[in-house]
Amino acid sequence: MKTAAYYTLGCKLNFAETSTLARKLADVGVERVAFQSSADLYVINSCSVTEHADRKCRKVVEEALQANPAAKVVVIGCYAQLKPQEIERIPGVSKIIGSKEKFEVAHYVSVLEESTVPESKIVRSHIKETRDFVPSYSYGDRTRTFLKVQDGCDYFCAFCTIPLARGRSRNPSIAEILNQAREAAKQGVKELVLTGVNIGDFGKTTGEHFEELVRQLDGLDLDVRYRISSIEPNLLTRDLIEFLAGSQRFVPHFHLPLQSGSDEILERMRRRYRTALYSERVHLIKSLMPEACIGVDAIVGFPGETEKLFQDSLSYLQGLPVDYLHVFTYSERENTSAIRLEGKVPFGERKRRNALLRQESESMRNRFYSTQMGQVRRVLWEGSESDGSMLGYTENYVRVRTAYDPLYSHAFQDIRLLRMDSTSGHMEIALQEENLSIPF
Repeated sequence: MKTAAYYTLGCKLNFAETSTLARKLADVGVERVAFQSSADLYVINSCSVTEHADRKCRKVVEEALQANPAAKVVVIGCYAQLKPQEIERIPGVSKIIGSKEKFEVAHYVSVLEESTVPESKIVRSHIKETRDFVPSYSYGDRTRTFLKVQDGCDYFCAFCTIPLARGRSRNPSIAEILNQAREAAKQGVKELVLTGVNIGDFGKTTGEHFEELVRQLDGLDLDVRYRISSIEPNLLTRDLIEFLAGSQRFVPHFHLPLQSGSDEILERMRRRYRTALYSERVHLIKSLMPEACIGVDAIVGFPGETEKLFQDSLSYLQGLPVDYLHVFTYSERENTSAIRLEGKVPFGERKRRNALLRQESESMRNRFYSTQMGQVRRVLWEGSESDGSMLGYTENYVRVRTAYDPLYSHAFQDIRLLRMDSTSGHMEIALQEENLSIPF
């Protein structure tokens, strides 16, 4: 039996797709093994959001060949779609497979059977040909399952190459997603994370709507909870927020990409909202769900971001009741409109601004955690750690830790949050058991 190992870079959507591809290859006799093993085939699902993601892909190829110098290495994902000729120059890469072809098992089987490197390693169609939706969900990789409900994007923000790597917005029917949710629940999954490139845009293919999908998932009689991954603030409607506030299955955790707290920069980025709408959505969430955790994406160093505009953005963030930041340093990407903008910010200055926002994020998270003291929350434990402890997340995304207990590994447990402990580098919560018999 041939063996394959997989490495996923980037977003939750990539994790769902890697897991689905691994299952497809297993169906034709290619056994999945750990990435550190000596596999016959290594599949690297790449990301290309930043230049750092590109460099990481090259590093992973080197690590695969260290594990087995004779292995075949295949690169898929956004980097493979956008820059196949660049990947082709990486020593040891056997094949580069684009977005349209990445789920076609025959390509992987053929590379395993090839005795010599083909004259052309690249299998890639033009992105305009990528119209099909391939249902995907992760299973066996993590306690939470990432359920792909949408793919592609029609927004074309000035800094982003994702529409060029994944194509136009598309989705399956609600009925198909409900069936996948049932299937995942039968396999023991306890949390389903709805993921996609622009999930709030769900319905372009089928004429349905994201709120309709949420309502129907909420109505399923399954022993799972749901988490919505990143959603554009202009697509998170008031009606949807109000419904989620009353849901017993969708958790009070939101991740809303902002990118900048300056309306001038948002306009240059070609974002589809301004700070007034963003503030309205955040305050509505907190008014209806005071316990909710809100995360924010922010980009620093975008062309034209003067020191004053950066300070305006920082002040805006400091005035919002949000709870953590994902901070990205702007990097120039080919075939984006931002690369032609004036006002380039020096790299050293980008790095400084990144550090300042990361410090602000730590303060935000600490403040949020302090509000959770004494609260009873439901945690989903992930499993054993090397130091004998197990980690998990509460419904509102508080990271918790306790001594490993096989009774609760990969299971829900009701706890009372008592104190913070920063010794491991995370702001974690100590706990005591409470109401363990309460069913979900």
